[in-house]
Amino acid sequence: MARVFVYGTLKKGQPNYFRMFDGTNGKAEFLASAFTTDKYPLVIAGKYNIPFLLKIPGQGHRVHGEIYKVDDRMLRFLDDFEGVPTMYQRTLVNLEVKEWVGQAEGGETPSPGSITEAFVYSTTTYQPDWPSLPSYESYDAYGDHGLEYVTREGRD
Repeated sequence: MARVFVYGTLKKGQPNYFRMFDGTNGKAEFLASAFTTDKYPLVIAGKYNIPFLLKIPGQGHRVHGEIYKVDDRMLRFLDDFEGVPTMYQRTLVNLEVKEWVGQAEGGETPSPGSITEAFVYSTTTYQPDWPSLPSYESYDAYGDHGLEYVTREGRD
Protein backbone atom coordinates (compact mmCIF):
# COMPACT_ATOMS: atom_id res chain seq x y z
CA MET A 1 0.00 0.00 0.00
CA ALA A 2 1.18 3.51 -0.84
CA ARG A 3 0.11 6.93 0.35
CA VAL A 4 -1.01 9.54 -2.18
CA PHE A 5 -1.65 13.25 -1.53
CA VAL A 6 -4.42 14.68 -3.72
CA TYR A 7 -5.00 18.44 -4.00
CA GLY A 8 -7.28 18.87 -7.03
CA THR A 9 -10.18 17.16 -8.74
CA LEU A 10 -9.70 13.89 -6.82
CA LYS A 11 -10.49 15.46 -3.41
CA LYS A 12 -13.83 15.00 -1.63
CA GLY A 13 -16.55 17.07 -3.28
CA GLN A 14 -14.60 17.50 -6.53
CA PRO A 15 -15.44 16.22 -10.04
CA ASN A 16 -13.13 13.18 -10.07
CA TYR A 17 -13.53 12.10 -6.45
CA PHE A 18 -15.70 9.16 -7.54
CA ARG A 19 -12.69 7.63 -9.29
CA MET A 20 -10.99 7.08 -5.91
CA PHE A 21 -13.76 4.69 -4.88
CA ASP A 22 -14.50 2.90 -8.16
CA GLY A 23 -13.52 -0.67 -7.27
CA THR A 24 -12.47 -1.41 -10.85
CA ASN A 25 -9.66 1.15 -10.37
CA GLY A 26 -8.41 -0.44 -7.14
CA LYS A 27 -8.75 0.43 -3.47
CA ALA A 28 -8.37 3.76 -1.70
CA GLU A 29 -8.89 4.72 1.93
CA PHE A 30 -8.99 8.31 3.23
CA LEU A 31 -6.35 8.81 5.93
CA ALA A 32 -5.92 12.51 6.63
CA SER A 33 -6.19 16.12 5.65
CA ALA A 34 -2.79 17.76 5.31
CA PHE A 35 -0.80 20.48 3.59
CA THR A 36 2.63 20.59 2.03
CA THR A 37 5.51 21.59 4.30
CA ASP A 38 7.01 23.58 1.42
CA LYS A 39 5.27 26.19 -0.71
CA TYR A 40 4.37 25.27 -4.30
CA PRO A 41 2.41 27.10 -7.01
CA LEU A 42 -0.99 25.45 -7.43
CA VAL A 43 -2.38 26.92 -10.65
CA ILE A 44 -5.39 26.34 -12.87
CA ALA A 45 -4.21 26.12 -16.46
CA GLY A 46 -4.82 24.92 -20.00
CA LYS A 47 -7.99 24.98 -22.05
CA TYR A 48 -9.65 22.50 -19.66
CA ASN A 49 -8.81 24.50 -16.49
CA ILE A 50 -6.88 21.66 -14.86
CA PRO A 51 -5.24 22.16 -11.45
CA PHE A 52 -1.47 21.71 -11.62
CA LEU A 53 1.01 21.65 -8.74
CA LEU A 54 4.16 23.09 -10.29
CA LYS A 55 7.38 21.51 -9.04
CA ILE A 56 8.83 24.87 -7.95
CA PRO A 57 9.45 24.56 -4.19
CA GLY A 58 9.49 27.85 -2.28
CA GLN A 59 6.99 29.64 -4.55
CA GLY A 60 3.22 29.85 -4.11
CA HIS A 61 1.50 28.48 -1.02
CA ARG A 62 1.51 25.53 1.32
CA VAL A 63 -1.02 23.44 -0.59
CA HIS A 64 -3.97 21.84 1.22
CA GLY A 65 -5.21 18.39 0.27
CA GLU A 66 -6.01 14.85 1.37
CA ILE A 67 -3.88 11.76 2.00
CA TYR A 68 -5.18 8.37 0.82
CA LYS A 69 -3.82 4.88 1.25
CA VAL A 70 -4.05 3.11 -2.11
CA ASP A 71 -3.28 -0.37 -3.36
CA ASP A 72 -0.99 -1.10 -6.33
CA ARG A 73 -3.92 -1.29 -8.75
CA MET A 74 -5.20 2.16 -7.72
CA LEU A 75 -1.66 3.57 -7.92
CA ARG A 76 -1.34 2.25 -11.50
CA PHE A 77 -4.77 3.73 -12.32
CA LEU A 78 -3.77 7.12 -10.85
CA ASP A 79 -0.48 7.08 -12.78
CA ASP A 80 -2.43 6.51 -15.98
CA PHE A 81 -5.18 9.02 -15.06
CA GLU A 82 -2.57 11.70 -14.28
CA GLY A 83 -0.61 11.04 -17.48
CA VAL A 84 2.63 9.95 -15.79
CA PRO A 85 5.35 10.69 -16.82
CA THR A 86 4.51 13.29 -19.49
CA MET A 87 1.74 15.43 -17.94
CA TYR A 88 2.53 14.84 -14.26
CA GLN A 89 5.35 13.13 -12.40
CA ARG A 90 4.78 11.09 -9.24
CA THR A 91 7.24 12.08 -6.51
CA LEU A 92 7.38 12.05 -2.71
CA VAL A 93 6.40 15.19 -0.81
CA ASN A 94 6.59 16.09 2.89
CA LEU A 95 3.24 16.95 4.46
CA GLU A 96 2.05 18.44 7.72
CA VAL A 97 -0.95 16.59 9.15
CA LYS A 98 -4.04 18.71 9.88
CA GLU A 99 -6.30 15.87 11.00
CA TRP A 100 -5.67 12.12 10.81
CA VAL A 101 -8.83 10.02 10.73
CA GLY A 102 -7.74 6.79 9.03
CA GLN A 103 -6.14 3.66 10.35
CA ALA A 104 -2.45 4.38 10.98
CA GLU A 105 0.17 1.80 10.09
CA GLY A 106 1.84 0.49 13.22
CA GLY A 107 -1.11 1.54 15.37
CA GLU A 108 0.01 5.07 16.36
CA THR A 109 -2.09 7.86 14.87
CA PRO A 110 -0.05 10.86 13.68
CA SER A 111 -1.00 13.99 15.62
CA PRO A 112 -1.85 17.39 14.09
CA GLY A 113 1.37 19.17 13.17
CA SER A 114 3.35 15.97 12.68
CA ILE A 115 5.20 15.43 9.40
CA THR A 116 4.59 12.51 7.06
CA GLU A 117 5.22 11.83 3.39
CA ALA A 118 3.17 10.66 0.45
CA PHE A 119 3.32 10.56 -3.31
CA VAL A 120 2.06 13.63 -5.12
CA TYR A 121 1.36 14.27 -8.79
CA SER A 122 3.17 17.48 -9.68
CA THR A 123 4.64 18.68 -12.93
CA THR A 124 7.91 20.00 -14.30
CA THR A 125 6.47 20.10 -17.84
CA TYR A 126 4.46 23.31 -17.96
CA GLN A 127 4.05 26.35 -20.18
CA PRO A 128 6.40 29.30 -19.54
CA ASP A 129 3.57 31.57 -18.33
CA TRP A 130 2.14 29.11 -15.78
CA PRO A 131 4.37 30.20 -12.84
CA SER A 132 2.93 33.73 -13.22
CA LEU A 133 -0.71 32.53 -13.03
CA PRO A 134 -2.67 33.05 -9.79
CA SER A 135 -1.65 30.46 -7.20
CA TYR A 136 -4.05 28.82 -4.74
CA GLU A 137 -3.55 27.09 -1.40
CA SER A 138 -6.66 24.97 -1.90
CA TYR A 139 -8.34 23.95 -5.16
CA ASP A 140 -12.10 23.92 -5.62
CA ALA A 141 -13.48 23.22 -9.10
CA TYR A 142 -16.59 25.15 -8.10
CA GLY A 143 -14.73 28.08 -6.50
CA ASP A 144 -15.04 31.79 -7.22
CA HIS A 145 -12.02 31.79 -9.57
CA GLY A 146 -14.41 31.55 -12.55
CA LEU A 147 -12.38 28.81 -14.28
CA GLU A 148 -14.76 25.95 -14.97
CA TYR A 149 -13.06 22.54 -14.94
CA VAL A 150 -13.82 20.48 -18.05
CA THR A 151 -14.28 16.79 -17.21
CA ARG A 152 -12.63 14.10 -19.33
CA GLU A 153 -16.02 13.25 -20.78
CA GLY A 154 -16.54 16.88 -21.86
CA ARG A 155 -13.23 17.31 -23.69
CA ASP A 156 -12.79 17.24 -27.45
